[in-house]
Amino acid sequence: MSIQKTKGKSQPIPVKKRSAQAAAARSSSVLSVDKPSISSLPSGSRVVGETVSAHLSEYVDRAFRIPIFLSTTNSLNSLQQQFLDRLIQEIEEALLFPRTLPESEQYPETILTSIRRLVMSSYGLLAINFRRFYAQFIKSNVGPAPTTTPFWEGSVYLQIEPSMAFQFGLPILLVRERGTDVGNGIWAGGITPLNIFVEWDSDNQSVEDFFSSVQWREVLANWAAEVRTNYYLRTEPTFGPIK
Repeated sequence: MSIQKTKGKSQPIPVKKRSAQAAAARSSSVLSVDKPSISSLPSGSRVVGETVSAHLSEYVDRAFRIPIFLSTTNSLNSLQQQFLDRLIQEIEEALLFPRTLPESEQYPETILTSIRRLVMSSYGLLAINFRRFYAQFIKSNVGPAPTTTPFWEGSVYLQIEPSMAFQFGLPILLVRERGTDVGNGIWAGGITPLNIFVEWDSDNQSVEDFFSSVQWREVLANWAAEVRTNYYLRTEPTFGPIK
């Protein structure tokens, strides 16, 4: 008990005793209180203190990835979509961050300006040219048609975006579905940068077989190394050491 002093005399003040069960329950409830998470905060709440780390943890995996331009088309069949999903996974496992128009970002400007802006803010380009249109020459303005055999064409942007990336000096990796734009633009033989690209034989090769091949793993590793080299070169200071 405790003693409270008054003017005349001291009187004992009774102290309320807690049971052992109540004390244990209170201790347990105090120890079980968790730190607030971002998901538990009401909409519009300001995030301060230690909850900042919880908020940033959502983006920390992306923070270590170097941005690259993924040039592709938006009109895909189910097999092509499966290939693209696996390709994005391969890019992310190489610690690169794929960006594409208009899926990941879009600027309030003309299409070519948006492409140029994305090219200049990326450190490499990977283009995947899927079959889009099955076409055939009917006639030519001069002489006979070059060929009467039907052929596959890809998206026109698969000609524009890699060309703009090459002009800016980005490391380029070209992948195409076999038979696409065989004699057209930068995908024709002898015109592509370094005259090298990888083909996916969609008629005879599964998605898993392609990405498990030594050819793909070697090309991806070489290109990813060029992207990282470009990143380090472009992020160095423009001035030299003071002598």
